[in-house]
Amino acid sequence: MKRILVIEREYGTGAVDIAKLAAERLGWKLLDQALTEQIARLAKVSPETCQSREEKIDSWGYRLAKVFWRGSYERSLPVADGDIVDADRLICLSEQVIDEAAAAGQCVIVGRGAPYFLRNRADTFCVFLYASREWKYQRVLARVKDEAEALRLVDNVDEERREFIRHYYKVEWPVRHLYHAMLNTEMGVEAATEAILWLMEGANQREHPVK
Repeated sequence: MKRILVIEREYGTGAVDIAKLAAERLGWKLLDQALTEQIARLAKVSPETCQSREEKIDSWGYRLAKVFWRGSYERSLPVADGDIVDADRLICLSEQVIDEAAAAGQCVIVGRGAPYFLRNRADTFCVFLYASREWKYQRVLARVKDEAEALRLVDNVDEERREFIRHYYKVEWPVRHLYHAMLNTEMGVEAATEAILWLMEGANQREHPVK
């Protein structure tokens, strides 16, 4: 029985709205912003700081500096937790929080590499959401009200996610065989949500056919 719905997405596809609606229909816990807040509490940083670093790798300069910093005498000095929150630490905390949520079940998880480290769980249903660049651009533009910023987000956020997955999971994003379905969300939030729930119910029926 599927107890966990994982939604991976291209930026601007409406995944947040779809995940929220799916969670409401299922009566399950939504782990998107709530996931960020839990990770932030563990990391002892603000949710805004955590969100700005999620699903991104550290810059080349930072990674190089960290190598020298870890090898210096300064590493033994007391350092505030917020000063050492980097991508490595955030992904460890993300996996910890998501593993706990998966163990409890009945949750909808958005991104954060969940399809990769939950891939061996039989109770997980994974979906990848995509759309055309123009459709994503128009959707983001309606929110940010700035053409240049909308283009920057559409073109850059997914590339950051691609680098993140390549760096930590050694694969090219998206890995199609990890998903039970890949949906074009240009059909609309309502239709996409209904399709996901219908497909998940079909998977449950195949696993537990009515006799």
